[in-house]
Amino acid sequence: MKTLALTGSIGMGKSTVAAMFAARGIPVFDADATVRRLQGQGGKLVPIIEQRFPGSTREGAVEREALSAAVFGRPEELAALEAIVHPAVHHERTRFIVEHGDAPALLFDIPLLFETGGDRVFDEVIVVSAPADVQRQRVLARPGMTAEKLDHILARQLPDGEKRARADHVIDTSLSLTETAAQVDEILAGLGLGRSA
Repeated sequence: MKTLALTGSIGMGKSTVAAMFAARGIPVFDADATVRRLQGQGGKLVPIIEQRFPGSTREGAVEREALSAAVFGRPEELAALEAIVHPAVHHERTRFIVEHGDAPALLFDIPLLFETGGDRVFDEVIVVSAPADVQRQRVLARPGMTAEKLDHILARQLPDGEKRARADHVIDTSLSLTETAAQVDEILAGLGLGRSA
């Protein structure tokens, strides 16, 4: 089994590219979606987060804005949150691997792959990338996003150029969806995985 990591800065098109891999029969583990599930209605991290960050949950789910406000610009609080979330995500990832033990390859969509040193455990690292102006335009179009929030997020992420330099494969998502999909097919063919769906 080949393990593939998919990463890239905010707004670079990870979700779109992950869906393309999934459509080709590659099981995808989405770290962000896992966090949302763990922090959503009835999620197992909800009471733990409420205990550490009082007032950050409501009606059995984490209030993302309230939690974000509790850690925004406070590195020690962010570290405390990560100490709760990261082990739980690791556990879910291990379960995912076991469940898909017979797959020829698995794709792991991990936004902060390089920042957490996680790239070393994967066979191949794929980075999605687009020009900075395209990235800003995409992200600032999201509900509730501001230039200040974006700058704060980018400050925590390795610069795009460094990610591209450390990648085994780079997918340019500023192109059309058809051209982006062709890059996915090229990577899979190069890995001997071909199109399985």
